[in-house]
Amino acid sequence: MTESSSVSITRRGLLRAFAATTLVAAPSFSNAAGFLRGAGDIRRIRMYSGRTGERIDTIYWIEGEYIKDAVKEINKFMRDWRTDGVKQIDLRTIDIMAASHNMLDVDEPYMLLSGYRSPQTNAMLRSRSRGVAKNSLHMKGQAADLRLASRSVNQVARAATACRAGGVGRYSGSNFVHMDCGPVRNWGR
Repeated sequence: MTESSSVSITRRGLLRAFAATTLVAAPSFSNAAGFLRGAGDIRRIRMYSGRTGERIDTIYWIEGEYIKDAVKEINKFMRDWRTDGVKQIDLRTIDIMAASHNMLDVDEPYMLLSGYRSPQTNAMLRSRSRGVAKNSLHMKGQAADLRLASRSVNQVARAATACRAGGVGRYSGSNFVHMDCGPVRNWGR
């Protein structure tokens, strides 16, 4: 067997290397509808959790393909922190979150309040609040509750609503926005 000293670089390999070394290349999109139809070469998500102290800043989609390891990292990040349960987060929800964040034109990461919720966690929260759905999309990995310190609930909700891709709930009293990939609908103030 002989070793080759030549290096072969593919376009995909170059893009992955570029994405790993710089995040400045993430494009801004004028509207989420184009973004969700596949416009652009790179999709990125940035979040932190006040509950666990963890942060995530990852490019999870390049040239029409989801990056399996990045999606796995997002799933773990968005786990039920009370039970440590992990569920596959619906890629449509991640896309809605990323598109909304892009439209808000901020560098600040989302604060994730709730991603996946185990049935036990959902039942406990439901016993404490009328605002928790019995069959919450959080239990299916299809919803997230998010906050941005630099943007109002209304600003974040308007961006998510512009995606026309799922449910958007405004929880002004608790200062967060619910985004999901279920039926298109809006609620709250």
